[in-house]
Amino acid sequence: MSSNPPPSEAKTQEYEFEQMNLQVGGRIQFITHRTMKPIQHFSTLIGWVKDEYMIVKVPFENGAPIALNDGDKLTIRVFSGVNVCSFSCVVQRVFARPLFYVHLSFPVSIQGTSLRAAMRVKVDIPAQVTSASGAATSVFLVNLSVSGALIESPKQLTDGDAQVALSFYLIAQPGNRQVRVNPNATIRNINVVKPATGDKPEVFTYGVQFIDLDPVHYTMLQNLTYEALIADRQKIV
Repeated sequence: MSSNPPPSEAKTQEYEFEQMNLQVGGRIQFITHRTMKPIQHFSTLIGWVKDEYMIVKVPFENGAPIALNDGDKLTIRVFSGVNVCSFSCVVQRVFARPLFYVHLSFPVSIQGTSLRAAMRVKVDIPAQVTSASGAATSVFLVNLSVSGALIESPKQLTDGDAQVALSFYLIAQPGNRQVRVNPNATIRNINVVKPATGDKPEVFTYGVQFIDLDPVHYTMLQNLTYEALIADRQKIV
């Protein structure tokens, strides 16, 4: 097997706690090891006392908190924006209903990898493109990153380097809320994909670069990338 790291990642290295850039209320991955196969959950960071303990929300599954006991071993993964870091810890104390939070041992050794700044994730999201003339076209986003997207359109939109307005929806956590994302974007490349069979129309693809992405939407796209990276690597382009 090749020892080269995937092109989207640098090799693993040791990180200091501060390098994780943890944020209270930030989303973390919470991995339990009580079964043969580790089980992945998502949780929220409540806070920490440095060198003593961390406090996180107990993950919920199917409307109920997952089973946790004092002494359980866990792996926690966090995404700092440009790094994915992970560390082992132990459940120190579980606070059940109505609080549903848990004290974890403070990380001793933190491993991390630096990510490509604009890693792309395969998606299938309906969107609308509006050209400078005001003409709107229904399209699909087939991949997304914090810096741009690849669009599939049934018809020609506009010329290269033209500016367009995009509109699409992402799912925000917690609560599976639909959030409208509507950045302006510049078309950087255009391709025409001809179908293998003659009975299907050709498809136009447009690579676009976001111009003025809202910081909240930027964070949502970071989370989309992060979850694809740790939960389904097949989605990473």
